[in-house]
Amino acid sequence: MQAVGALEYYYTLVYWHLATILPAFAVGTYLMLSRKGTPLHRSLGRFYMVSMLLTAIITLMMPAQVGPTLFNHFGLIHLFSLLAIESVFEAWFAIRRGDVKRHAKSMIGLYIGGLIIAGGFTFMPGRMLHGWLFGIIG
Repeated sequence: MQAVGALEYYYTLVYWHLATILPAFAVGTYLMLSRKGTPLHRSLGRFYMVSMLLTAIITLMMPAQVGPTLFNHFGLIHLFSLLAIESVFEAWFAIRRGDVKRHAKSMIGLYIGGLIIAGGFTFMPGRMLHGWLFGIIG
């Protein structure tokens, strides 16, 4: 019975992860392509930062399913979660100080590392989203 509970817990985290990362991807893409510094950019930027922070926290609660683990939980992909958390805070503090260049660098790094690279890893064979995308239960 505990295995079923653990699986339900994992799937719940997966759904929360998708509920935060999919809008973050859409908003992040828009922010990367749109004019910077506008009131809309600021509002959507806050949403993006909170979404990415929540996503990173959720992923830290998800045990690694592929590859080596630390403490039977954390995998190499969790390094992207830590990078995302650090990037969000670095970008936030940078823009509060008026350091637009540092803010932009952190946000671009978050988008590429947290969405493109980490997202790409989640679609590799053996991972759940790969199975869902290509119709393989796993």
